[in-house]
Amino acid sequence: MKKLTLAAAVGSALLSMSMTASAVTVPGPVDDSPWPTSQWGADDKAGSANHTKNSANVKRALSRVKQFKAITVGKYYHREIPAFGPRSWQMTIPGTPTGGSFGKNALVYHDELLTTEIGQIGTQFDGPGHIGINTSKGMMFYNQREAFASYERGAGGRVLGMGPLGVEHVGELGFVCRLVVLDAVAYRKSQGKLSASEEMLPVPKKPGDIGIVTADDVKAMVKAQGLEEIGPGDCVALHTGQGNTWGNDRYKSLDSAKRAAARAKFAEGEPGFGIGACMYMAERNIALTMGDTSANDAQPGNEEPGMGAAVPCHTELQAKRGIWNLENVDTKSLIDAKVHEGAFVWAPLRIIGGTGSPANPVVLY
Repeated sequence: MKKLTLAAAVGSALLSMSMTASAVTVPGPVDDSPWPTSQWGADDKAGSANHTKNSANVKRALSRVKQFKAITVGKYYHREIPAFGPRSWQMTIPGTPTGGSFGKNALVYHDELLTTEIGQIGTQFDGPGHIGINTSKGMMFYNQREAFASYERGAGGRVLGMGPLGVEHVGELGFVCRLVVLDAVAYRKSQGKLSASEEMLPVPKKPGDIGIVTADDVKAMVKAQGLEEIGPGDCVALHTGQGNTWGNDRYKSLDSAKRAAARAKFAEGEPGFGIGACMYMAERNIALTMGDTSANDAQPGNEEPGMGAAVPCHTELQAKRGIWNLENVDTKSLIDAKVHEGAFVWAPLRIIGGTGSPANPVVLY
């Protein structure tokens, strides 16, 4: 036992020394393209959530509330929902009941036991520690923080959290922003590129496919919907219709076969923003992208021929600029209620060291 303990201690020390002495990269492509300087400063950990500290942005958001109504836009969490790759949601009720009966009033109670990627399934928020870029200097995340130097570690060097890249830094500020809802389905129908009966954009396979929403498309939708131009601190939602397959208005009534069909559609790829649209929104200094798909990036096809990039809006907006992303939002509920603008109010959970957070935001309109 003493020898094993000593070996483990030596191994941990050597690992620590190697991480300090040289960059730790992972197999695969390396990207050393330049990073913009963070507008929030070199020590910032919250990125675009800083917009919420600006009272003018909060006032701008609340001024969009006209009918004094509210909709929650998080989706149901359940073991049969679509999920990326091997991610899963497994919940059980330990004990039936978990506790009781107690006292003269015969109290009983239930708990739940959850095994899941808590920030990366269902309606999910990508925090600072979720998306990074493999560079020759190591795996770099928001504000060029190197992952191995950032990790919070426990016994034996085990990683316990993302340290300064934890989602709690965004959760301390949250989002109160003017919400712009872009209805790409209605827009493509107005162009004659979707039939009246179709409810979703197709999965794009190549540049030019109608499932890719470009910067010009974003500008045209804003104009067609009679909205003020997208501006600093705004939150922008894209409705592609793909999320309708497991929307809140139908999910609980679906049988297992139909839920499996929704997962199969989810796995094909997704319509969404092209990289040009994302760079345009970055120029407009928005606070948050969101939509009804698993990434909000158009994939597998994207905007630029031969680009070969994997979900490029993720690296360009999140890692390089700290403009965060909220996925699998029930935009259908907003479209059905004819909400194209409102106030978005939500904060991620303060999960110390977490990569993301589940979500059920409120939209006021």
